[in-house]
Amino acid sequence: MNKKYIVRLSDEERTQLTELTRKGKAAASKIRHAHILLKADANGPAWTDAKIAESFAVSVNTVLGVRQRLVEQGLAAALNRKPQQRPSRTPRLDGEGEARLIALRCGEPPAGHARWTLRLLADQAVALDIVETISHETVRHALKKTR
Repeated sequence: MNKKYIVRLSDEERTQLTELTRKGKAAASKIRHAHILLKADANGPAWTDAKIAESFAVSVNTVLGVRQRLVEQGLAAALNRKPQQRPSRTPRLDGEGEARLIALRCGEPPAGHARWTLRLLADQAVALDIVETISHETVRHALKKTR
């Protein structure tokens, strides 16, 4: 079978990938992709896609994808995952909503309550039309903000 994307690593790239695999101080997927590229190198071992897939317990499509990204986009793109272009879901709280939620949290709790709970804050945020619906977990994430 003719390969459409042939991997030809320079000495510098080969050295960089070898260091990456030997140190083991990177994400497992990044190290796995480095191994795939080293074995797919036409100037090196030149393993078949099926042999690479079997050796590293990945699918043949993974090997093909890593090859394609190296040829089309370069070494960095082949090693790292593509960042998500847009979130899967739109966030419930925007900056203004978070500010209003924090202001609500800093205020006095409603009568009959000693302090604010996450569920109480979620219910109050819906009642004040800050958001249409919100879970207590989303409130927790908004208040924690360690991302």
